This record gives sequence, structure tokens and C-alpha cells, in this order.
Amino acid sequence: MRIGLDVMGGDLAPDPILQGGIDALPLLDPDDRLVLFGDEAVLNSIGIDDDRIEFVYTTDCIAMDESPVEAVRSKDGSSMVQLCRMASRKAEDKRLDAVISAGNTGAFVAAAQMHMRRLPNVARPGIAAVMPTFGGPVVFMDVGANIDPKPSHLHQYGIMGSIYARDLLGIENPRVALMNVGGEEAKGTEQLKAARDLLRDTDQINFIGYVEGRAVFDGAADVVITDGVTGNVVIKLSEGLSSGIFRMIKREIDGTDPSLAGQFEPIVRNLYAAYDYHEYGGAPLLGVNGLCLICHGSSQARTITNAIRRAHMYVNARVNESISDLVGAVEVES
Repeated sequence: MRIGLDVMGGDLAPDPILQGGIDALPLLDPDDRLVLFGDEAVLNSIGIDDDRIEFVYTTDCIAMDESPVEAVRSKDGSSMVQLCRMASRKAEDKRLDAVISAGNTGAFVAAAQMHMRRLPNVARPGIAAVMPTFGGPVVFMDVGANIDPKPSHLHQYGIMGSIYARDLLGIENPRVALMNVGGEEAKGTEQLKAARDLLRDTDQINFIGYVEGRAVFDGAADVVITDGVTGNVVIKLSEGLSSGIFRMIKREIDGTDPSLAGQFEPIVRNLYAAYDYHEYGGAPLLGVNGLCLICHGSSQARTITNAIRRAHMYVNARVNESISDLVGAVEVES
């Protein structure tokens, strides 16, 4: 397996990205390769002699605040563009099986769709983020790739999200729900109602109807389908809320009785790990012809290590083959 890593992408790049790649080496098989894309001086600074590491020197980098499509078109030599080009079907030799970046999300999505293209039968790729909840992990899709999806796109997100939850999270029969302002049949836009009908008529998935935002953290569904704007807001809101709650708990303990801090530290640490997005590494752009893992802009070394671990699992589970087969079967039936 060949996994490509954009060393130059991310708010904290390149040091934690490089370290995360190095820390992931024990997770790789002897025949695997970790291909690092980035500035020549940066890559040569790691000083590690391992046959499983390869370098691809790049001449440019897409900044986090650049216009995605313009940056992809104008910065052909950037680490992100070169990464996706080597993951395309046109790459004759040394093709990448997976690509990972913590850089500009919009640019990464644009580069992946431009060079890697879509899987057969998939209309629009979407980002599937795993969100830890009190009821267990929930696949949220889409969280930023498609801000104005058609009902048919949401329908395919339900299929792809269900496969991802089954094959990567080990949920035997994932419950798929469509996010709405209420659970009643009459609520929602005409677009949502059309998507609901498509999902409900698909026997291959376990569609349970609408889900409200407050029910998501109670474990009401295993896969939640929504548009890219709503999904992105929910994910970032939950990240900010969880980190704020842990800071507040620590402040209250320290303010009440500093001697209790040592007793509560292991409990707080375990809770934080269970609800920390860094543990899931990255969110796949489901529907592209390959594996594109999008990491958080503030990714730390362990985020990247976990992303490489998940990339290995994803490719070995042959998730893309399952997506193409099921999406194609549903299209034929309809």
C-alpha cells in the first residue's frame, strides 16, 4: 500500500505532520510505503533511514485562506495538487492508494475531484466525519464538500455513509437518518422530503427517518445525512462545545479544591480521549476514485498518525468497491 502525506498542509505544518508520519511507521507493513510531499529542505531534515519512506519534492504550497479552485489551477507544483495527481488513475507507476492532508479543505476537495475523479455511479462526493457522541460514534455527512446538494446527492450520501459505518466502525446494520428541524413527516423543505422518499425506498440501507439536532448526541442514529453547511456547523460547534466543557470542568475543580485535580485527572483524560476528534484522524471524501482523507487544520502529530492508521483500514476493507457496487445496484433498480 502506498500512502501519500501532504507535509506542508495545516495550521501547524510542517513539524507535527512530519512527526505524525514518523510515528505511524510501526503501523505499516513491510511492503507499505509512506510518500511525503513537501519542500526539499523540510523533508531532508527528518534524518530517518527507512526504506518505507519516499520523498516527493514540491515547489509550492496552498495557503489555508486561498480561494480553493483558483489555487488548485494556479499552483500546479503545490504539495496538495501533486499528491492528488499521483493518486489518479493516470499515474502509471508508483500510484498512491490513499492521500492525506490537513491543508485547505476546499482546495483538497477540488484537487481530488479534478485529478482522482469520481467513483463509478457516484454523482457528488461528500465528506464523512465521525463525531463522538454519548451514544457512540456517528458518521456525519456531508460536512463541507457540497453546500447545496440535490435530493439524489443526499440519497447517495445515505448509501455511502452506511457502508462507511459498517465497514470502518463495525456497526452491523447502521441506522441512517436525515437531519431536519423535526421528526414529523410534514416538516422540512421539498428537497428534504424528496431525499427522504429516496432513502426510504432503498431497501439496502436501514433508513429510520428524520432526526433533530438534539437527538444526535443521544445515539438516535449511526449515520446522519445533511448538507455541507449544516454538517460543517454542527461538527465545529460540537468541537468547540466539548473542548469548552473540559476547560470548565478543570477550572471548577482547581477553584474548588486544587488537591482534587490529581484524583480527577485520569477521569478527565479518559473522557477527553473518548470525545476527541484527533482520535479519528481524518474524514474521508467518500465518492472519489481512491481515498482522500481530510484532516483538521489544527492537526497534531497523533491526528496524522491516526489518519494513516485509518487509511490503512479503509483500503484493506475495500470500501470503495462496496460503494460503487451498491450505488450502481440502487441506480439500476430505480
